Amino acid sequence: MGEPDTAALERARGIRLPVDLPGLITPRRAAVLTIALGVVLFTDVLGVFLPSLITLFGQAGATPPEQMGLFAAVWFVLPFAAIPAARLLGPRAVLLGGAALLAAGRLVLQAQGGGDAQLYPASVGVTAALVFLYGCARTVSRRAVPSGLAGGLAASAVIHLALDQMDLTWRDGPLPWVVAALAVAALLWCAWRVPATGDLAPAGVWGIFGPVLALHGMLLATLGLADRPGAAQAGPWQVAAVAAALVAAQFLLASCAARPPRPAWAMAVLLPVACGALLPLASPLIALLAAPALGTCVGTAGLPRPGDRSRGGVALLGGMLVFLVAVFLYYAAYDVSLGFPNAVVPAVLGALVGLVALRASRRGSPGTAVRPRPYRLAAAGVAVAVAVAALTWRPLPSVRPVAGPEFTLIAYNIRMGFGLSGTLDLDRIAAWARAERPDVVLMSEVDRGWLLNGGHDDLARIAKGLGMRYHFAPAADGLWGDALLTNLPVRQITSHPLGRYDYPTGAQAQAAVVEVGGREVGIVNTHLQATAGQAPEVAAIARDLAGGATTATAGTGSGGTGGAVTRPVLLAGDLNVTKDDPEMRVLAAAGLTDPLIALGDPPTSPADAPVKRIDHVLLGAGLSAVSARVSRVPYSDHLPVVVRLRLSDLPQAG
Repeated sequence: MGEPDTAALERARGIRLPVDLPGLITPRRAAVLTIALGVVLFTDVLGVFLPSLITLFGQAGATPPEQMGLFAAVWFVLPFAAIPAARLLGPRAVLLGGAALLAAGRLVLQAQGGGDAQLYPASVGVTAALVFLYGCARTVSRRAVPSGLAGGLAASAVIHLALDQMDLTWRDGPLPWVVAALAVAALLWCAWRVPATGDLAPAGVWGIFGPVLALHGMLLATLGLADRPGAAQAGPWQVAAVAAALVAAQFLLASCAARPPRPAWAMAVLLPVACGALLPLASPLIALLAAPALGTCVGTAGLPRPGDRSRGGVALLGGMLVFLVAVFLYYAAYDVSLGFPNAVVPAVLGALVGLVALRASRRGSPGTAVRPRPYRLAAAGVAVAVAVAALTWRPLPSVRPVAGPEFTLIAYNIRMGFGLSGTLDLDRIAAWARAERPDVVLMSEVDRGWLLNGGHDDLARIAKGLGMRYHFAPAADGLWGDALLTNLPVRQITSHPLGRYDYPTGAQAQAAVVEVGGREVGIVNTHLQATAGQAPEVAAIARDLAGGATTATAGTGSGGTGGAVTRPVLLAGDLNVTKDDPEMRVLAAAGLTDPLIALGDPPTSPADAPVKRIDHVLLGAGLSAVSARVSRVPYSDHLPVVVRLRLSDLPQAG
């Protein structure tokens, strides 16, 4: 008998034998790792680019949206220059050049200090990542592409969750540098080992990467992390569930690439439902449902289709333009009226991915990838879930009553945690606030995971730094709103949606009753948008709460004592009005006074050169300010108000 035919064995088993390669990194594994590492670094860069676009280039709304859109589009259009470059230099040179530029950009971002030194390296990094992926589409074997793309997305999300949603790009110290250097070195080493091949993935799998990336950011990296209605805060099991789902999706790819699902049309139906109709539920179940669905579609679309193998790179760049348009449309709905609910955007993306998968499965033929054993899927999912839960778990802080009549309160619009220089300052906010020794912290513009802002859970991160319990109050949606943090006993708490009055961004009034020195204190925490219509609503809530109404009935006209004050109440937050505006007279009529007027009336906005005070802590009967000041800290475009309050006797009725 002759020697066995190793090429035939490779074809039969769907793998390459590592007999002639050093170590365990075969060319196919190097190809998978190259794409996966590139996707991880791409999501790192994207997580800096998108918020920098808003806070630095956009100046938090000061720049017209069409200019921001044009600026962003430039960096997504520039990679089309890779098409003639590939003809001139070859696709492999484009892959290596894009990888080198992406690696350099990622290292520069690790050293960024905000401003243009953050905005432009992140922008160049986005372009470099797309050039790199274009080179991969023209070079890498089709069998490595589905696992590389989905594996990179799964890895980036699991790392994001395991890091407690504070990515390494925003962390100081030597350790993040070491990890970033190792990641870019691994990318360059693997990219160098990737051989060019004519067996390329079809255009479908590359074309849907952009829509899948958008859905991944809107759903999988964020959904399930928002607190359920009525819950104080999420537990680590929710984070672990999302992580396990992402790993399951990656393993499912190999199975789907080997044997497409029957019927494949089920994926085309499931995705729009999971991504659109179920999006408002903000449940971990949706992440568990959507992750395997996305993985199935990517794997199915990866089946070979004759005639389109040379168009993968162009499809990739076109799909990323779809990503850009989808992200802008989805989040523009919070500032302008689109004429349709923004949940339509992920639904359309889901339908697009599902239809591509359906078409590919009908025209394609079964692949040769190895089907993973079920125990591997289960073991990987459980291991990752346990690891992520262990890394993100922390004990719920204990309730700490205040014995005396005084307590300290902070009211702060944190602008999603991005400071004046554009850096993510969540830990700096927590450190500053902790030094003030507050008993209650009220925050506006709290982001729980918007893709546009990098997918961070501001509230959980700051609460961890403060060692406080938190209560989230959704405003625009389940991932954006206001919050109350305290370890005082919370007797009641309810979030009341406020009327929109044709203003796109929603608003709410969070009514709470806490205990200070054995007495009840009412708190109304809000961020007014349409001030003329919403000021009377919050005034009614504060008036009813002062009259003894429950937090659930305050503002409805039921409950209370008909005008007699039985409970001290305060109203605080970014009210978007000054002391001279007519809305302030509406609040004064509800029995609320402004203690900062007698203390110099310090301005709070804009933070770098404040000229007006639109952030307030207004006090009702039975509360007085021992001290009140505005702190000059650069962690937002607003300045925080810090007050020391004292309870006093309520006036007697009659």
